[in-house]
Amino acid sequence: MANTGATRRHRRRAAAAAAAAAAAAAADSDSPPPTTAQQQTGSRKRKAPAIESGAGSSSSQGLAAADGEGPLLPKKQRRPATRRWLVHYLKGREVGARGAAGLQGFESELRGYAVQRLPELLTERQLDLGTLNKVFASQWLNSRQVVCGTKCNTLFVVDVQSGHITRIPLMRDKDAGLAQAHHGCGIHAIQLNPSKTLLATGGENPNSLAIYRLPTLDPLCLGDRHGHKDWIFAIAWLSDTVAVSGSRDGTVALWRMDPDMFDDTIAWHSEVDLPVYAHICPRDVETIPRATTNPSNRKVRALAFSGKNQELGAVSLDGYFHLWKARSTLSRLLSTRLPYCRENVCLTYCDELSVYAVGSQSHVSFLDPRQRQQNIRPLCSREGGTGVRSLSFYRHLITVGTGHGSLLFYDIRAQKFLEERASASLDSTPEPAGRKLKLDCGRGWLNQNDVWMNHFGGIEEFPNALYTHCYNWPEMKLFVAGGPLPSGLHGNYAGLWS
Repeated sequence: MANTGATRRHRRRAAAAAAAAAAAAAADSDSPPPTTAQQQTGSRKRKAPAIESGAGSSSSQGLAAADGEGPLLPKKQRRPATRRWLVHYLKGREVGARGAAGLQGFESELRGYAVQRLPELLTERQLDLGTLNKVFASQWLNSRQVVCGTKCNTLFVVDVQSGHITRIPLMRDKDAGLAQAHHGCGIHAIQLNPSKTLLATGGENPNSLAIYRLPTLDPLCLGDRHGHKDWIFAIAWLSDTVAVSGSRDGTVALWRMDPDMFDDTIAWHSEVDLPVYAHICPRDVETIPRATTNPSNRKVRALAFSGKNQELGAVSLDGYFHLWKARSTLSRLLSTRLPYCRENVCLTYCDELSVYAVGSQSHVSFLDPRQRQQNIRPLCSREGGTGVRSLSFYRHLITVGTGHGSLLFYDIRAQKFLEERASASLDSTPEPAGRKLKLDCGRGWLNQNDVWMNHFGGIEEFPNALYTHCYNWPEMKLFVAGGPLPSGLHGNYAGLWS
């Protein structure tokens, strides 16, 4: 019986993995091989199925017939069944068959299926980060390297295959003494520009915006002049050369970086072999409005940019969502109270649905600024009040990293969490088992110091808050990182799910 169960699980995983791999191949079937930029997490626009190509055509009649409101569609007009078979699809790609009307719809269905099934196939491999303290931010650089920032103000690149860690020197303000006053804040944000040629993060002084060239990670410029007066918590790129930062001082700053402009300024010092970089000031600084928020807690905690609408969204810790029109400057459009106001610490945007998702202490709220009445009801994480700590969108799936060390997956179309699947017999199709699909992350590393002993009673296991996660969708990999939730504890967690 044990062998039968293992065989059943193996067959299910193999079939779903084959479909996921085919979906990744389908996404690139009519394009060149993926570049580094295509390997980052992000939203891909969904191709319209061929069956929906014409309004009022025979396909719409067939849908009415399925609901009992019209005659059945003649069999000769149905889409050939062979187009629905994975084997025939792969054979068509093998001999170079491209652009067939039926294949577009099939590719979209296949990618949707892969997104739906991937989470239950993921298995964890923990990564050793030594004694680093709490990973707050991460982004894929390429198929095997992830750049991360920590609470101990360390910027590093980890090779997820070998586990090798390379530390990146931080840029220093002209007034180097300022950085010492903010020791212990850490790096809360890392973002790559759309072409993956520049990386934005914090400097040695967490109030300053640091820009590095990619793929070399050479320093380009540092925004330490007339910028923020408190820690940078969030960064969003508006274009390849324009970025916005959000700070605890209640401001958002717009920065413009032109690498060609800095070429004459940036050079390697011939005597001491240290990098020289430009020092820049923001083009625009906007303050969170005092009229609608609590001035003592209007800290900007997260940012998300809508390229389609050219709008920048932000959440502040006083429980408000703010929206700006983002062009050469920032022009505020609205500020609105969020339905759940405690610990709003993460924000993401879905291009396909044109909605923002906000993570709070125990809920994820969905906002469409163009709708007075929100059509998507909030979801409750129900993870012991430890909070939603990281969010990401891909197509219709939203991934939730909690403060209790678990990953949850929510289908926004069905408006419910993905569920575990089980088969009644070896040959039956797996069906939802009624239990929420939850991936629990490993123990990581915890510094068992005096704080741990005196204030937490020497508790052996502490769940890790998942402060950051990022997908490499072409290779079906998920990087997850964080550390213990209590601020006084020192530790880390990092894992590759694939």
